[in-house]
Amino acid sequence: MKANTPDGDNAHEKAAEMAQEDDHLLRLTAAGALSPDYRVSAGTYEGGRWLAVNWIDGAPLWRAFALARGPEGDRAAVRPWLTGIARSWTEHLARMHAADWAHADVQPTNTLVTNDGQAAVIDYALACGPGDARPVPYRGAFTHTTAPELATAILTTPADTHIQAQPAADIWSLGASLFWCWTGQRPVPYDDTTDRLEKLAAIAKGTTTALRDVRAWPFPEFEKAITACLAPDPADRPTAKELTAAW
Repeated sequence: MKANTPDGDNAHEKAAEMAQEDDHLLRLTAAGALSPDYRVSAGTYEGGRWLAVNWIDGAPLWRAFALARGPEGDRAAVRPWLTGIARSWTEHLARMHAADWAHADVQPTNTLVTNDGQAAVIDYALACGPGDARPVPYRGAFTHTTAPELATAILTTPADTHIQAQPAADIWSLGASLFWCWTGQRPVPYDDTTDRLEKLAAIAKGTTTALRDVRAWPFPEFEKAITACLAPDPADRPTAKELTAAW
């Protein structure tokens, strides 16, 4: 359940964001990109707005990958578990992308790993779709998983300009999330105290840390797929459909 605080300083913005997410859920469901069971209901109350979605019992990606981050993760059972999570994640993104939508906020906290080793994607407030007459312009999402082309657009356009995220940006964010949660290191290095715009400038350069230098144990097939996702040129990245077949 999401609900804004009517008396809060950003009550109007939060209400607009929830209304936008509800619209996205309805449209994604109609397009066959999202299960009709996900959205439960939505409405308003005394100047506030609420949105209810189906509860997903799962662990955030970072917590789920804890074992895999250390040397003890180098075991036969972990490899198919990792690729199974990645495959189910790209299957979901492939359905969105086939409907001309981008999730636009692919990141570890928006991906839950269920007990059966499947990835469940949540939070569609920032999604970008066809014919998007949205009240809240998209200006990027979680900084550390922002694709280089989005970082460039954020830095070179006015703050109130909507940036239409494309499916290829989701793929970079997917690779960045897997890189980060598997190695414990973000793919683009910068100090945590760095200003957001400086972080985006570093990401916009398109250079990432070599995965082999920071992972605790080798997994060549997984490394190859993640590295392909992090190609600086969107045209060089695999599609979600191609990744689903490759994991």
